[in-house]
Amino acid sequence: MAGAVALRRSARRIVRPLATATALSRTLQQAERLLSSQASPEHGPRGVVSASDLGLYTPERIRNFSIIAHVDHGKSTLADRLLELTGTIQKGHGQPQYLDKLQVERERGITVKAQTATMFYRHTSASNGPDTPRYLLNLIDTPGHVDFSYEVSRSLAACQGALLVVDAAQGVQAQTIANFYLAFESNLSIIPVINKIDQPTADPDNVKDQLKRLFDIDPSEALLTSAKTGKGLEQVLPAVIERIPCPPGKCDSPVRMLLLDSYYDEYKGVICHVAVVDGALHKGDKIASAATGRAYEVQDVGIMHPELTPTGVLYTGQVGYVISGMRSTKEARIGDTLHQAKSTVEPLPGFKPAKHMVFSGLYPADGSDFEALSHAIEKLTCNDASVSVTKETSTALGMGFRCGFLGLLHMDVFHQRLEQEYGAQVISTIPTVPYIFEYGDGSKVQVENPAALASNPGKRVSTCWEPTVIATIIIPSEYVGPVIMLCSERRGEQLEYTFIDAQRALLKYRLPLKEIIVDFYNELKGITSGYATFDYEDSEYQQSDLVKMDILLNGQPVDAMATIVHNQKAHRIGKELVEKLKKFIDRQMFEITIQAAIGSKVIARETLSAMRKNVLAKCYGGDITRKKKLLEKQKEGKKRMKRVGSVDIPQEAFHELLKGSGSK
Repeated sequence: MAGAVALRRSARRIVRPLATATALSRTLQQAERLLSSQASPEHGPRGVVSASDLGLYTPERIRNFSIIAHVDHGKSTLADRLLELTGTIQKGHGQPQYLDKLQVERERGITVKAQTATMFYRHTSASNGPDTPRYLLNLIDTPGHVDFSYEVSRSLAACQGALLVVDAAQGVQAQTIANFYLAFESNLSIIPVINKIDQPTADPDNVKDQLKRLFDIDPSEALLTSAKTGKGLEQVLPAVIERIPCPPGKCDSPVRMLLLDSYYDEYKGVICHVAVVDGALHKGDKIASAATGRAYEVQDVGIMHPELTPTGVLYTGQVGYVISGMRSTKEARIGDTLHQAKSTVEPLPGFKPAKHMVFSGLYPADGSDFEALSHAIEKLTCNDASVSVTKETSTALGMGFRCGFLGLLHMDVFHQRLEQEYGAQVISTIPTVPYIFEYGDGSKVQVENPAALASNPGKRVSTCWEPTVIATIIIPSEYVGPVIMLCSERRGEQLEYTFIDAQRALLKYRLPLKEIIVDFYNELKGITSGYATFDYEDSEYQQSDLVKMDILLNGQPVDAMATIVHNQKAHRIGKELVEKLKKFIDRQMFEITIQAAIGSKVIARETLSAMRKNVLAKCYGGDITRKKKLLEKQKEGKKRMKRVGSVDIPQEAFHELLKGSGSK
């Protein structure tokens, strides 16, 4: 590419009188030939892919597959090597984990958003003979953490197969099991890939036995690779072509597309990622949304190769992007069916709605920034459809939002993206889970915000229910005792206890969701020296003894700090919270009383003494009554200040409560 550009520049510099038109033409033609040879789909990332190129790839020549694995088993590195192998990106150019594009992904070393890349590959096999057909491969790199399983399920909807990557040293982990069953329930062809075989502790034979025992996968089907060194990678793409079926679909039917993902661009509006199920989509076509009924004109269409590459058309079975002039993120509903305008089609199945496990209030650090925070959240939820957002008001923090997340890491990542991508400064309230309360008259209410549970003397709460999860924990067998103790302290009920092999055990527990959302995973990692893996899926509600605990400052409840806790742990949690608040609230000119209360009963109290001037400094002796008079006068002044003074709660106090509000 560099050579071609240099030749083109040299041709344009030929201004000497002796340079003939023939010499100029020959130099330009040489540059264009070099450029065109590098612009085919088999060359570098700057290759131009035309509509005629895409037309060569009928559904029989297309394979859509994703990479699924437990976190840190080498998915993104394997994706890098496949992109290099097909010439989609140049080897040694670009950053490691090329498809991890968000700043938060690079800082944390995890994949948060599923990313798509289109590759072109010439498949050579004995059956082909001299003819080596080219295939279009759509690769989707997915997250590995349990909180982002919604991203994985959306990605699998666009695929017919999946590479199940397993670390040769660590073996099958908790999220490996969860992702396998996601792919299995979607009827995908699964290709097991045992990665990191170059590690000194790698034991591929043991991993094959685990795959056979847990998933009934034939050990001979497993591919042995090392994405780091490149060993064994030459067998991955041929296996994808031979073992994964082509996408179903009717080329001659009206166009139908599944909306997989979307994000907001300041200049182009909403960019939608779609999978074309039937028909073909051309630039200039009129399309409509099955969910909203609105019609749009296709302004641009193309593939991710791996960046946005305009092609002007997408055919049956292909995955790409569409820009249609959507200006609002509410118009792009994930799982929606886009179809030819003024035609009636059967909507595609779409996705199961995301089930929110954790709720938290988001408020601007400066009350005047509410509108800016509102716009930032609206744009970010376009890219992260699994977040629910409703407006709410707090007497302590003003106008804000009540947001639902899939887990605590999901919440942390959402906050970090708000700050990094939109410059928003936010305050988060204590995370909580959705509870159900039943009153004596038989009425029920679901409570996502503890402050909304009013203490009504006329209505007595008769029964409480809290959500539970089925937790899967895989640990080295020597840590079984401490883990069982931890789960028992968290009110867990043991469901299963088996050994995967001689060194590792699998535990299944039913645990209250409230007990795991904040610090359970950190404690689990701590007592197992970092070797435990943890995954959970939602289960039913169970009856429990719950109470609402308020935090009072000088007798006034702070609604943003209200929380719902188990009655047995209320005294200890209340004591911890008031002690933390005492450390982080600044001293005022008046005394501050910090209390934790259940209803009208105070269960914990701390007092923050007032800053006071030494009014006795000018007394060098004399009668004691003179000193008492000055002290009494100061005391009366402090009482007046306490009545009219307001307590400023710093942002650090909310952050500290966020870290320490779990049930230890």
